[in-house]
Parts: sequence; structure tokens; C-alpha cells
Amino acid sequence: MLSYKCEGPLDVSKAVRPDIVASATSTLLTGKHILIGFAIAERLGRDGAHVIVSSRKKENVEGAVDKLKAKKLSVSGIVCHVGNDAARKNLVEQTVREQGGVDILVSNAGINPVFGPILEMSGEAWDKILDINVKVGCLLAKEVVPHMKVRGGGSIVFVSSIAGYTPLKFLGAYSVSKTALLGLTKVLAEECAPDAIRVNCLAPGIIKTGFSSALWQNEDIHKQLINTIPMKRLGDPEECSGTVAFLVSDDARCITGETIVVSGGMTSRL
Repeated sequence: MLSYKCEGPLDVSKAVRPDIVASATSTLLTGKHILIGFAIAERLGRDGAHVIVSSRKKENVEGAVDKLKAKKLSVSGIVCHVGNDAARKNLVEQTVREQGGVDILVSNAGINPVFGPILEMSGEAWDKILDINVKVGCLLAKEVVPHMKVRGGGSIVFVSSIAGYTPLKFLGAYSVSKTALLGLTKVLAEECAPDAIRVNCLAPGIIKTGFSSALWQNEDIHKQLINTIPMKRLGDPEECSGTVAFLVSDDARCITGETIVVSGGMTSRL
């Protein structure tokens, strides 16, 4: 989770710049996709945000904070299991207490505990995937939006996947959850627009991270995969972070309810 600190009321027309955030914005970043999340945190930090990273694992939070501080960026971290109601509430309250508010929320949490045919999935697995991949993002927004209203607006970005458009074989429930995020983005964007809060979505394709390592570390699978990508290469985490930087910036001040796909041209239409 990424949080961004801003002194005084937020002028949404300048909500992110020098390039992403005006002088001192508070950005909250949550999530399991470590390399993508780290790249987003680094980019927003370089653009002027104070970034708050969050993960349920203390070592992930401390590792990210240490690396970002080594790059002379303004960053802090909070350990939080976003699937826990009390922990999630504390995450937002601590962010507001320490940073004065939240101007940007990047919800990057996602899991996939099951690989196989969707008809063989248990109800427990379904609940876990939908809870973390969909419900948590909405409940985080529910906690953050009142604080954004106080500051005059803000920006929320959900991280979905190309699987939300083209289901991945044996990742049926994960794909369904990522499609649900596309709809959640539309619904929240409409509800939040009157309060100058924009809600958008990033849908990465196959990005070279540990989460997708099973797809690119095997040479045969990698070759088959590359043939499905018009640009004939995997994406980099930095290409995702640049897209998020745009979505929360002044350049995107009239964009809300949209999903940007970063996939090298893979099919992305429902």
C-alpha cells in the first residue's frame, strides 16, 4: 500500500507533480506483487511523494523501506494484513495520523493459492481469492475516501491483470477476480467523481517478476508465451510504474473509471 503526504488541502489539479505529486503528497501502496509495487513506490517517490509501503510480512516492508531510503526517497512502512478488518483500519488511521492524510491509494494486493480447473476449486479457495483480490481493495477505498474528501480530492489505482480480459488457463478464479476489479473501478469512479476523487486501474500483462517466474524461467514455456505477445517480449515493472505515475498525475486529471493495459499488445477486450 502506498501513501502520500500533502501539507494542507490538496489541489487536485496539481495532485501529482513536480511530476506526480505536488510538493508533499501522501501515497499508500499495498500489495503482494513485490517488484511491481516496489517500482511504483520508487517512481512516485522520485516524483515527490512521501510513500508508505505496506505488506503483511515485516521483512518485505523493512526491505522495501531500506532500499528506497538508500535511494534518498521519502518513505515509511507499516506492516498490515489487508485481509484483516482491524489491521486495515489501523493502517489508514496510522497513515493519516503520521502523514496528515492520504492523497493517493495504490491497491496492489493479490493472491492465487490454487492452480487447476475452476470446477475443482473449493469454496474456501474462492472466498480467499475474492476477499483479497477484490473485496479488500474496495474496503481500503472505503477507509481512505473520507480522508481524501477532507483534502479536496485524490486518486485511487487498482492493480488488475491481463487475465481480467483474457482468462489464463488453470487460473480461473484469479482471472475472474481480476475481471471484477475492472467493474469495481467503474462503479467507484462514478460514485467518487463528485468529490474530485479519481479511480483508475492498471492491468499488467506478463511482467518479469517472481510472481510470473513459472512462465518465463522454463525455456519452452517462455517461447510459447512470447509468441502470444505482439511485441515479442515480457514487460518490466518500471513500465507499470510509469503508467501509475501518469494516472495519478495532473496529466490524467480528467481520466477516471479507465483501465490501462500494459501487455505488449496482448488481447485486452471483454
